[in-house]
Amino acid sequence: MKRLFIPAITLLAATTLHAQQKEGRIIYERTLQTQISIAGNPELERQLSKPRVNRLEVNFKNDQMTSLQLPDDSQDPDMGSGGGLTIRTVGLGSSDIIFCDFKRGLRIEQKEMFEKTYLVTDSIRMAKWKLSDETMDILGHPCRKATTERIMKRTSMRMENGKMENKEVIDTSLAIAWYATDIPVPGGPEMQGQLPGMILQLEMNNGKLIYRAVEINAKATASTLKEPTKGKKMTATAFAEERKKMTDELRKNSGGVIRIGG
Repeated sequence: MKRLFIPAITLLAATTLHAQQKEGRIIYERTLQTQISIAGNPELERQLSKPRVNRLEVNFKNDQMTSLQLPDDSQDPDMGSGGGLTIRTVGLGSSDIIFCDFKRGLRIEQKEMFEKTYLVTDSIRMAKWKLSDETMDILGHPCRKATTERIMKRTSMRMENGKMENKEVIDTSLAIAWYATDIPVPGGPEMQGQLPGMILQLEMNNGKLIYRAVEINAKATASTLKEPTKGKKMTATAFAEERKKMTDELRKNSGGVIRIGG
């Protein structure tokens, strides 16, 4: 009996140690640091460059995931204003939903922009990741580090003599992700379907945009795990063209309203 008892205890301990979570609800804190240069007005420059913080909810189960922004009444959507200039952020809004089906390699985003709702469908696109043996514990979950380079377009803004000048710049930035090895779901904020575990921390745009998991629950909110259906159906390419057209039109007609983000 003794010879059989010891291996049974060992097997039980190993099973507990390697228990994996395939369902859950995660709350992330999202911090965005913007850099805006306004010649001759350092106080307004400081005000508009303050970090913006909000929270994101991710639910996952059965190889599906949804992501939505949590309401936050403590912050106004306007980053600030002054000197005839108002800046508002454009990102994942309170009514926006991102849905991913990892088995089908599908990403659907229901997004509201300029009082219109769009349903944007795209495949999950893979980046080239470099996996590391470096580890970190996040909320009791063992995580590994992964890095990738992203080539992206951004708008460089500078205000001189009361006029805002915009220039499109192509940047190569580093993204650093920490993914949980005991949550074998390729989800998380921004970069879904990428890594062999849930991303619990993500640094993008060379550290200007950071997501950090602040709460992890064992059960998902089942009502959120469904494909969004509202909005004008578009491909990701068509939506990018539509957004650029509408943003350019807004910039011409608003007399100093600049919108940042995606």
